[in-house]
Amino acid sequence: MIISRASLVFLCSIVCSFSAPAAEAQSGGPAQSPPTAAAPPPPPPTPIPFNDALLKAANDLFSKAKLSDGSDKVTLVIDPLIDGVSGAQSKATHLEEARITELVKKDYPRFQVARFSSESVAKAPIVLIGTFTAINNAGTPGGAKDAYRICLALADMKTKTIISKGVSRALPEGIDPTPAAFFNDSPVFAKDASTDSYIKTCQGTKVGDSVDQAYADRIVVASLVNDGIEAYDQGRYRDALDVYQSALKTPGGEQLRVLNGIYLANYKLHRTRAAMDAFGKVVDYGLNGDKLAVKFLFKPGSTQFISDRTIRSPYDAWIEKIAQRTAAKQGCLEVIGHTSATGLPAINDRLSGLRADYIKDRLEDEQHALRGRLISTGKGSREMIVGTGKDDASDALDRRVEFKTAQCGGRST
Repeated sequence: MIISRASLVFLCSIVCSFSAPAAEAQSGGPAQSPPTAAAPPPPPPTPIPFNDALLKAANDLFSKAKLSDGSDKVTLVIDPLIDGVSGAQSKATHLEEARITELVKKDYPRFQVARFSSESVAKAPIVLIGTFTAINNAGTPGGAKDAYRICLALADMKTKTIISKGVSRALPEGIDPTPAAFFNDSPVFAKDASTDSYIKTCQGTKVGDSVDQAYADRIVVASLVNDGIEAYDQGRYRDALDVYQSALKTPGGEQLRVLNGIYLANYKLHRTRAAMDAFGKVVDYGLNGDKLAVKFLFKPGSTQFISDRTIRSPYDAWIEKIAQRTAAKQGCLEVIGHTSATGLPAINDRLSGLRADYIKDRLEDEQHALRGRLISTGKGSREMIVGTGKDDASDALDRRVEFKTAQCGGRST
C-alpha cells in the first residue's frame, strides 16, 4: 500500500500526541536534561607571611569603609583584638594593633585614632574589632593548625552596623601567640557571653549587618575591662582592682573577665581572703553556666602538678573552694581531664582520665559529702581549644580540667 506524504504527516501527529504524554507518565514529568556535576568547592586561600597578611586585611578594611559621616575626620577606637577561640589577648594580637595604628596614621589620616575608653565610646565612634585564630587551612576537622585567620571589622556605633571587613590568612612562622599577662595568669577559661558577642560581631557578619546587640550593650563595660587588663599587665594591681570593682557595678558588668580580674588583682596584692572570696564567685559563675574550665598544669606525662611553686601555689586553695561551692549546691559534678595532642591518642586518653581522677579524689577529700556525686572522665586531646601543639603558656587551655554540672545517680569512676 502506498501512503501519501500527507497521510504520513497525519499519522505522525497522532502518534506524537500520544507518545509524549506516555513518556511523561513513565518519567514523572517532562523530559529533563541529565543533571550537571556539582562544581568543586574553591580551593582555600593561600596563607602568606604575617606582615603581608595583616597589611592586606587592614588595607581592605580601611580602603573599602562605607562611612556615613561626611566630616573630614572620623574618630576610630580599637577594641583590643583577641584570639577567635579562647578570647585571649596575646603578643600577636598586640603586635597587630600596633601595626594597624601605624598604618592608619600613615595612610588613612581621615581616621583619628583615640584610646578605647568610656569617654571615647560615649561619642559613638567607629570601632575596630578583630580576631586572630589558629586554623587548619584546608578546613580538615582535627587537622594540624597550619595557618592563622585574620578577621577585621569596622563597626559604626552611631548606626550600629558593620561598615567594612578585611580578612586574610597568615603563615604561622614568626607568630608569638603567648597570652598577655592577665590571660596567662587567669585561673579559669575567661571566655564568656561578652567575648562570644565580640567574636560573633567580627566573624559572623558581612558589610551592612547589624552589630550583635550584646556587644553594643556592653561596650562601655568592655572599655572598663580593657582599662583593668592594661593596669594588670603593667603591674598596677591596685588600679586594676579599682577598675574591675567599678566594672562589676556597671550594667552588664558581671562577666567572667571582671570576676577573674578581681581575683587576680587581690591575689597579686596578697589579699588572700579577698582573693579566695573572688575565686568562689568565679566558681559560682562557671557552675551556674554549667561549665568551669580551670587551668591546673601537670608535669608532662604525670598526674602530679607542675613543679613551679609560683604557678601551683594557689592550686590547693582553688580545689578547696571548688569543693565548698559544689557541696553547697547539693548537685553532682563531672570532672573532665584534657591534654594537648603531644603523644599517642590512647596514652593521652588514659592520662587525661587519671588527672581527672586525681582532682576528683582531692575534691572528695576536701568535702566528704561529695563522695558519690562526682564523675571523672578523660577526653584526651579530642577537645582542644588552642590546638597549636606548642605545650607552653600559649596552649595551656588544652591541658585544662573542666567541671560540668551533671545529673545525680551516675556512678563515679
